[in-house]
Amino acid sequence: MIQCNNPFMLSSSISHFKSLLICPFKLIEWRLNTIRTLWQSSSAATTFSDSHCDRLDDLCVIDDRDLLLPSRNSKTGLHVLDLIGSGSLEPNRSMYNAMLKRCTQFGKLREGRLVHSHILNSKLRDDLVIRNSILFMYARCGSLEEARRVFDEMPSKDMVTWTSMITGYSQNECAQHALALFPQMLRFGSRPNEFTLSSLVKSCGFISSYKDGQQIHACCLKYGFHSNVFVGSSIVDMYARCGYLSEARLAFDKLENKNEVSWNALITGYARKGELEDALALFIRMQREGYKPTEFTYSSLICASSSIGSLEQGKWLHALTIKWGKKLTGYVGNTLLHMYAKSGSIQDARKVFNRLLKIDVVSFNSMLIGYAQHGFGKEAVQQFEEMLRIGIEPNDITFLSVLTACSRAGLLDEGKNYFGLMKKYNIEPKISHYVTIVDLFGRAGLLYQAKSFIEEMPIEPTAAIWGALLGASRMYKNMEIGVYAAEQIFEIEPSYSGTHILLANMYASAGRWKDVAKVRKIMKDSGLKKEPACSWVEIQNSVHVFVANDFANPQNEKVLKMWEKLNHEIKAIGYVPDTSHVLLCVDQQEKEVSIQYHSEKLALAFALLNTSPGSTIRIMKNIRVCGDCHSAIKYVSSLVNREIIVRDTNRFHHFRDGSCSCGDYW
Repeated sequence: MIQCNNPFMLSSSISHFKSLLICPFKLIEWRLNTIRTLWQSSSAATTFSDSHCDRLDDLCVIDDRDLLLPSRNSKTGLHVLDLIGSGSLEPNRSMYNAMLKRCTQFGKLREGRLVHSHILNSKLRDDLVIRNSILFMYARCGSLEEARRVFDEMPSKDMVTWTSMITGYSQNECAQHALALFPQMLRFGSRPNEFTLSSLVKSCGFISSYKDGQQIHACCLKYGFHSNVFVGSSIVDMYARCGYLSEARLAFDKLENKNEVSWNALITGYARKGELEDALALFIRMQREGYKPTEFTYSSLICASSSIGSLEQGKWLHALTIKWGKKLTGYVGNTLLHMYAKSGSIQDARKVFNRLLKIDVVSFNSMLIGYAQHGFGKEAVQQFEEMLRIGIEPNDITFLSVLTACSRAGLLDEGKNYFGLMKKYNIEPKISHYVTIVDLFGRAGLLYQAKSFIEEMPIEPTAAIWGALLGASRMYKNMEIGVYAAEQIFEIEPSYSGTHILLANMYASAGRWKDVAKVRKIMKDSGLKKEPACSWVEIQNSVHVFVANDFANPQNEKVLKMWEKLNHEIKAIGYVPDTSHVLLCVDQQEKEVSIQYHSEKLALAFALLNTSPGSTIRIMKNIRVCGDCHSAIKYVSSLVNREIIVRDTNRFHHFRDGSCSCGDYW
């Protein structure tokens, strides 16, 4: 409340006035109600009429909510500042602080500037407390240049000054500036407090600077704030973000007092590293010790389950969020949507999308990415058009997702149209966008057009762009362009083994075994190795991993018999082993033997043995599925009349009734 110099002429009776004086709370309530009545009866929500403002000038109090009312003239911009100018209010530290606090609380930067300008012409312009409030206001409103200007112009500084500036940099992702200020603060003679140190620790975590984090941690120990729950939680989070989970766990265990932030910091650290088991164990312990999970807890765990494609764990976490009783907000809802899409259940992802309370650009992007990964191009196009229709503006991720979907579904015209549409939204295409267009042309067999597109690009092509052309050349067996693309990649990124393997496969397909040998020798001399392939399936919360020619599984004998039986039956209905990818100059029979027990085939046989008839089989692979396995699984899906979903590093393959959602291009 702000007191006014002019006394208020009460119209109520003397006895009523005395009763108000006897009960101060009634007097305050009466004054508040009077002001609110004047405000509510005003003709506009933001401006008093002249008569109302005249009456407000005579009031003895001004509600905090009225501190930033706009002025009825152009003198100062705020009505309270007009009252000061007219002498109705006496400016003091409390009043200015209240106005600046209001600006800070609601992010009113324009009003904050007006108050600052007024203070500069007042007798309190050099007041340290006021200047700290101005600095804090600018920092919290995100105007760091103005905050730094105020900071640099201050003739004297205290701990609050330094902390406000450091915190401002930390909260606005300017970690290096925050860390640079700290040594100056110490040289100035100011002692940091828990807010200073927690902001500095967060800055170290933001830029993943383990070395700086250790030094700030040492300062926390020196000044005795390491056991503070806010500082301690920040230390846990910092070490986790830097990837040092053992140090994070040690800092966590040493915290005498913990809160939800402490638990979330460590759980998120494990989840970020893909260590779902440790994250879940900590999650269970958190609840046993009486701490309630938050939306950040669930989001971190759901993200971890999606990173390893664990659908069963993801469903369990989804059930817990329902039991939690909260409605599907954007934050948890979007992570759930992403989890289902990445775990191979695009239908469940769509159900989550339809149940979101509020749909934003992140929700649409998650859905578009899901459709792109699963090869559902038409659905992605419909989703994108719906997004534009309801007025949600796309960003660069939106366009990347829809272009990828068009590329993987062979929607050439739609892809070219959406690439041109980026200019309308002032989005500059990035390397990833150009890669999808090259892939789009390549999928359509327009290899020379793709090559021309690369050469006419306004930016320097990268290995990824030439890699897209190389992949298309291999698919269409165009040796000329394939070799040219490979040569470009060797110049840019000679240490990438994938290029050598693709080129060797092309030579092998053409029977050019001398060239295959040359490529293999280059790889050997350079120390390049192909990443070993492995596949895994999750059945009843257990993950079973397989590698090629792996006979160590407890059910090994049954698995081999099952695959040999399947292999015999699918050959009877048309399957012919594809040995074009075998990089060995041996006879056809030996080639067939070398591809007989690939990891995805063993995983498929195991899944058929251990799942109920008719259920969907989900297989994960750490590299792209090979051509022969792709062909074999198509026939198996028709033979056993089941849907088989295979996720490789590039996309999802939905095998059903003898065909694949990728259209045999991946």
